[in-house]
Amino acid sequence: METIALFFRILGGLCLFLYGMKVLSDGIQQAAGERLQKTLNFMTGNRFAAVFTGFVVTALVQSSSATTVMLVSFVNAGLLTLTQATGVVMGANIGTTTTAWIVSLVGYHFDISAMALPAVGIGFMMRLPKWKHRDWGEVLLGFGFLFIGLDFINSALPRFSPRSLEFIGALSGRGIFSILASLVLGTAVTLVMHSSAATITLVMALAFRGTLDFESSAVLILGANIGTTIDAIMAAIGAKTTARQTALVHVLFNVIGSILAVIFLRPLIVLVDFLTPGPLEGEGITTHLAMFHTVFNCMCTLLFIPFVKQLSALVSFFIKDRGSDENTHYKLGYQASVLHTTPGLNIIRAEKEICDMAGMVAAMYAQISEGLGSFSESEVTEHEEEKTVLVERLVASMRQKEDYTDEMREELTRFLIECTRTQMSASSEYNISRLLRIIADLEDMADDCCGVALILERSVKKKQLFKKKEMIALAPFVSQVEDFLGYVREHLGHPLNRDQISYAESLESEIDRARNKLRKLGRKRIEAGADVKTELLFMDMVRRIERLGDFCYNISEALFRMS
Repeated sequence: METIALFFRILGGLCLFLYGMKVLSDGIQQAAGERLQKTLNFMTGNRFAAVFTGFVVTALVQSSSATTVMLVSFVNAGLLTLTQATGVVMGANIGTTTTAWIVSLVGYHFDISAMALPAVGIGFMMRLPKWKHRDWGEVLLGFGFLFIGLDFINSALPRFSPRSLEFIGALSGRGIFSILASLVLGTAVTLVMHSSAATITLVMALAFRGTLDFESSAVLILGANIGTTIDAIMAAIGAKTTARQTALVHVLFNVIGSILAVIFLRPLIVLVDFLTPGPLEGEGITTHLAMFHTVFNCMCTLLFIPFVKQLSALVSFFIKDRGSDENTHYKLGYQASVLHTTPGLNIIRAEKEICDMAGMVAAMYAQISEGLGSFSESEVTEHEEEKTVLVERLVASMRQKEDYTDEMREELTRFLIECTRTQMSASSEYNISRLLRIIADLEDMADDCCGVALILERSVKKKQLFKKKEMIALAPFVSQVEDFLGYVREHLGHPLNRDQISYAESLESEIDRARNKLRKLGRKRIEAGADVKTELLFMDMVRRIERLGDFCYNISEALFRMS
């Protein structure tokens, strides 16, 4: 009965440790979300920058799984290339070693409970008031739970009778059998717990108590390194080809690295002993294991970093892009559970997709702008027939693109609403409300582009063609709106400052003045005896185009108000 109670004590300790890791990771992402976004944007084609970025982000969020899941999501969204992601995977493996060092240097050298309870108390009090440091209270709370869980594990293990732990101790001292069994067990435990940090913490606790020798403990850590790839695999289910390729990079890198480490285990252990002198027992063995974890991941990165492009080409060979209907239908692939893994960073993906939506609107408007001159009145009858064919093609294209933007709005709105159900900072929640407004404005702009095409279609089919003078007068107005749309696209994803919003106001005012001038010219033509229906149709088109300028200003204002 006592053995069962101790087993559940250890299980509870592990669960507290895992919960503490989650709270800690979420708290850091909420508190430092903007800085993490800038860190992610640092990623370039430079493989060393990508490795460093992966290391920094993982060391901050204390979870390689969170980083790799985020990577799969960003590659799926087109934010990162496969080559960039490959470098980040390598850096994430190095960054995850910081957890082992925290456990080794703090968990076995100090009175954990003396640190954990004050951290929980202070963290909880910091979370109560609504102030700017509330998220750092979450970080302290996570640290407190993490160390309380570790304390439960450390206090329960010594009370097990030796016979209770014989099956674990059997992994030690049996040659190749011990190595293979430890590798499989480490992988299996990590697959179940979805956390290599929890597996490594348990292994270090067993090694600290003398239940496991250094060699078996080291191989268990290698197994944990393989098992942690499960989160990336799950995140890639149903995702695009590049996202699945990224998950495979993570699997290949960790599996091949672990197999090589098993083959060269003896030299690796000698190197660790040289770098970390001291006894292989008690606190000494935990330091050795932390060093082994670090040396192994650093050497794997050094070994593979010259072959980043080759590794990317290899996974592209295994998982080929067979094409899809992405050009006609929009689908934003994501899993709701994955959003909770990276709460503060999902906005990056949404902003990228919104930029793509703005690109679609800009393409629609450019198509309208280029075609306007083709639909003015002509003296040649054959040209009128050509206009009918051209306008039908234009309307068909506009309707297809407008349907696509409708799908984008639906998917992105659903994605952002799902994001609000995660634990996010107040500024992130506010930014999401601004992004939802921008998405709605972009979709309305697509509707107006389609509306202009329908007006041109009516003009051609009803024989209410516009005069060349009217189209010439319209051209500068069309260009002004196009410039404003380009300005908005350029600044999407970045808050506008006071000077930039003032410039947007000046652009909107110029468009309003040009609209008023075109209206006056239309009224004068009606007074001079021009066809009323044709002139009203022309003014309706001017109104539609001017509305695009209004939406551009609305988006600029939303960007200005974003924090």
